[in-house]
Amino acid sequence: MSDYFDAFEMGQTSERGIQAVAPEVFRGIYAMPAFVTIPTPNLEVSTDFWVRGLGFIELFSNPGQVVHLRRWAYQDVLLVPAPDSARMDVPAMTVSFSCVLSQIDEIAEACAALVPGSVTGPRDTSWITRDIEVITPEGARVICTAPREFDLDSQEARDLLATGIPAPDDGKEGDNGVHG
Repeated sequence: MSDYFDAFEMGQTSERGIQAVAPEVFRGIYAMPAFVTIPTPNLEVSTDFWVRGLGFIELFSNPGQVVHLRRWAYQDVLLVPAPDSARMDVPAMTVSFSCVLSQIDEIAEACAALVPGSVTGPRDTSWITRDIEVITPEGARVICTAPREFDLDSQEARDLLATGIPAPDDGKEGDNGVHG
């Protein structure tokens, strides 16, 4: 007996051929299980290319800091300003994987034991996560990110609300409410 099951129907493109219809863009907020972060010297030019060329939408932006793009659900890209003095030994593009908070230290310790000096962090972000950066042996930059506890009275919560993102569990219905 196999531990695997046929889950092709779970994919967004399970229908094949010319009759396949693209799913709608999902405009709700969700905890992204994986996403890429791409530094750019010009947020406006890069955003225009990703939107008009690749068919993404601008889901959210914080001027001069980040542009969150989305195509389908779980196709998220974060464009960020490229640092003036980018480290040449670190890849520019980053892939991020969601974790739970209790895994961050465990992953950092395991990676540092395997490749000393490969881990930076943990660091707490203004979007209420705790992250570590790992440079893999083949040179990929991997961010493991976990949500921190959310204080509704914190400056972080007020900052998110000011950009149009309401606090989770605030009692309001919306895109992420009950469906069906």
